Amino acid sequence: MSTPHGAEIGLPEALERAASALPALADAIRPANGDPGQLALALDDEAARSVLCWLLEHESAAGAELALTWAEDSERAGAVLTISEASLPRPARKALRRVHHRLRSRGIAVPEAAASATVAKLPPMDEAIDEARVTALDPHGARLVTLAADRAGGGVRLFEVAIDAARGVLEVEVFEAGRGRARRYLREIAKRASWPAVPVPPASARALIAAAAERQSPDRSPPRGFVEFRSRLCAAPEGTPTPGGLVREALGPVAADDPEAVNAAAQWAREGRIGPWPPPLERVQPVLDRLREIAEGVLVVSGAAVEEQIDAALAAGLEELYDETQRERLAASLEEVAYVWWKSQGEAPARTALAAAAAVRARLPRENPIARAMLERLLRPAIERARAGPEAPAEGASRGVEG
Repeated sequence: MSTPHGAEIGLPEALERAASALPALADAIRPANGDPGQLALALDDEAARSVLCWLLEHESAAGAELALTWAEDSERAGAVLTISEASLPRPARKALRRVHHRLRSRGIAVPEAAASATVAKLPPMDEAIDEARVTALDPHGARLVTLAADRAGGGVRLFEVAIDAARGVLEVEVFEAGRGRARRYLREIAKRASWPAVPVPPASARALIAAAAERQSPDRSPPRGFVEFRSRLCAAPEGTPTPGGLVREALGPVAADDPEAVNAAAQWAREGRIGPWPPPLERVQPVLDRLREIAEGVLVVSGAAVEEQIDAALAAGLEELYDETQRERLAASLEEVAYVWWKSQGEAPARTALAAAAAVRARLPRENPIARAMLERLLRPAIERARAGPEAPAEGASRGVEG
């Protein structure tokens, strides 16, 4: 992460930051303890250029210091003189120009053709990386979006972004690696036993992140990594569909009154394959209070009467919890799951999820088995305690989401 303007740091600290940002080179950078000569001995030409480019981009004063030192060292002069300005972002280009000017003033020749001699240029199209992956939603509604893109100065920048459609951007991790390692990582996350990631067009991945950012919870500040790289994480052309929009367009219209799809999705919710994607706690609390009153009731009533009370509490909760906004959120979540299943399991389950989403939009909450199944799973501990009566232990009455 770049140092704020006016707060330049020394070369040793800047190199420590470079080691954290370039893990593949960390074992060569850290033993040098900030000494340019020792660092030069530990790096080959390509690695030296990668370190120098990172410093010029993120810690320009320290980058300029290292470049000037290395330029006077015959072993590492090439790492400085063959970096292309065109391969760097604007602030780094300005820093490199100042270095070249000072080198010329010292009588060191700076080749005019240096811009075309760099090995830090963009790779050929068949080798370039601009890829994205996305997971399904976890029980709370969060998911991971992974972006991998070539970066100025060589290598690949990997972003792991945890988002939630209701709470916004939760976490951002930024890594830098070589293209080979980046491709291996993209393959590995596709094979994870839990929450595997499937390919998605990068523009749609960015549209998904941008949509989450627009709903950032007011009590949660965006992560620092997101603030720093927001333009790269959210830069999607206007109108770019999210993954859910892509699968909806690809598979075409579905019936909103398909009872098989509705029942299948409700069963998925009961089994924990999808959902429950809880609404905000303050909206759920009134239903929890009603169930607690049933559990603590002093009158002895039949089991059938208790079930009637529980059913009435859940029916009222459905109307309160799944208003138009929450129904749209639930439908959109089902469409996002449909995309992941389309890419990982085929068209059949994806079409069922799309039909379920259409039903959520079309039906009132009381008439929607999917919403009912989501609510029952969300409140299962409280429902079980209500059935057990006042003799049951109080713990677990309102734990919320399971798993």
